Amino acid sequence: MRTLFTRKRGLFVFFSIVMICFIVTTPSTFAQCSNKEDCANQIKEYEAKIGQLQEQKNTLSSQINLMNAKISLTTSKIKTTEYTIEKTGTEIESLGEKIVGLNSSLDYLTRVLLEKIVESYKNKGVTTLDILLDSQNAGVLGNKIKYLDVAQNSDRRLAFRLQQTKENFEEQKNLREEKKTQLEELTKTLSRQKIDLDNQKVAKQQLLTITKNDEKTYQSLLAKAQSEYAAIQGIVAGSGTEVRLRDVSKGEGIATVIQGASCNSSGSHLHFIVQENGATINPFSKLKPIDAVNESNGDPFNPSGSWDWPLPATIHLHQGYGDTWFVRTYRWYGSHNGIDITGGSNTVTAVESGTLFRGSFSGKGGCALPYVRVNHAGSNISTLYLHVYAL
Repeated sequence: MRTLFTRKRGLFVFFSIVMICFIVTTPSTFAQCSNKEDCANQIKEYEAKIGQLQEQKNTLSSQINLMNAKISLTTSKIKTTEYTIEKTGTEIESLGEKIVGLNSSLDYLTRVLLEKIVESYKNKGVTTLDILLDSQNAGVLGNKIKYLDVAQNSDRRLAFRLQQTKENFEEQKNLREEKKTQLEELTKTLSRQKIDLDNQKVAKQQLLTITKNDEKTYQSLLAKAQSEYAAIQGIVAGSGTEVRLRDVSKGEGIATVIQGASCNSSGSHLHFIVQENGATINPFSKLKPIDAVNESNGDPFNPSGSWDWPLPATIHLHQGYGDTWFVRTYRWYGSHNGIDITGGSNTVTAVESGTLFRGSFSGKGGCALPYVRVNHAGSNISTLYLHVYAL
């Protein structure tokens, strides 16, 4: 079902906004945490508060308080991410300095070792016997033998130091690359969090605008949304009244989207449902990738199947599948069992061949919620198209 507060619909009147500024509601204060630990404590506090608010009766006041708590939570998460980004950046800079130092050490140790190797090569023909014959007394002989042992031990230690430095150099380089990858992911996370925060603030403003801080209006909207949800659940469960129409081919026109508000619908849109073995599944798993405009406030748009879409391009997504942003924000109904879309025209086509049924379900106030269903030939899959008139 389409969200009651789509951006297209949200034409805010200036005087309404001015009036909302003086609404007598508890103002939300977003205390800025001073460090990462402080942010972590705030996040726990806001998460606990959100859990308590979600258990309360759904009133306008409780909904606004819940929105304020979620805005505060997101604000604290943003600060946490910013602190982590700052720390990671400092670590990358420090690792860069270490790498420069280790590189200098590598150059120096390599040069010294090469010099020693050359010197050893020059003297490789000198044996202990040569030293013995060249020595005029036992003292000189002992000193020369001792010097030869010391030189050999020094070369071995130098080679060991060089190997350790090389290993440390590679380790620091790998660690810096890991930190860079972490920084990239943190930057993406921060961008998503800021988008969420903007959406949450817009949602709160839209709710205040459309209800004008009136509990009766809020409960009316809540009842309408819950009634639509119950009606759609009833259709999915097979409780609607259906009539077999005909066999249809893939791509054939089967219905047209109802214009404007209709029974249990806040505005023109197609609610598209896919059932497999009697259970709803994510339509994106069947629909093929396509260019679209995502107007859902961040619900995933990730089609990965092979079906053509039931509406022509350009597709506009108003609400996704499952635990959608609208479901999480307003708590007006449970999991969204389909997707809400509009397209380049109002003509609905069958995504696959099958048998077409026309149906209706008695919605709130006795109105009939119209839909069509296609049972697809040779499979256990059926598709439902709601808020439409059959062709």
